[in-house]
Amino acid sequence: MSHQNGAGGAVALYWDFENVHASLCEEKDPGAYARPDNRFKPQEPLVDVPAVLELAASYGPVAIHRAYCNWQFFGRYRDQLLQAAVELIQLFPPGGGTKNSADIRLCLDALEDVGRFPHIGTVVIVGGDSDFMPVAQKLRAAGRRLVGVGTRQATNRHWARSCHEFRYYEDLLGERSAPAAAVPAEPDGL
Repeated sequence: MSHQNGAGGAVALYWDFENVHASLCEEKDPGAYARPDNRFKPQEPLVDVPAVLELAASYGPVAIHRAYCNWQFFGRYRDQLLQAAVELIQLFPPGGGTKNSADIRLCLDALEDVGRFPHIGTVVIVGGDSDFMPVAQKLRAAGRRLVGVGTRQATNRHWARSCHEFRYYEDLLGERSAPAAAVPAEPDGL
């Protein structure tokens, strides 16, 4: 599936990886990921990296592919991430109050990249936090197309609406066997 409408050019794909993984854990067992006995141990792979990469590549060649996380507990994703040529950005938690460290770094990198690389026409951000709304406004002002991806249960509706297009992660899994039309985000004057 190729998207001809939009900004064209190359694609930059950014993952708030632990956010997506945690959302999928919570869907299976509410409250499980937040417990230290579960969170701070090797994590079972739940995220289908190729499904998201396939979506991003449908907008053009993927020029930047980065994932932000404290990777010490995510080694079981090694093969998927290597095969997808993901640049892993290691975030060491300096203390208990580091919830947004991936969000902040991701947003700074995305804005720096679109400023440095004019051939980036589409930015795909994988994560469901409302923390991404300010970067959405900046990317729109820079004339870039923004596609968001997040889980149904954990995605903030305002973040989804701030994107040019938003796709639910769960829908991407079904599209690999049967293509479906994308639903554009509803503008609400944000």
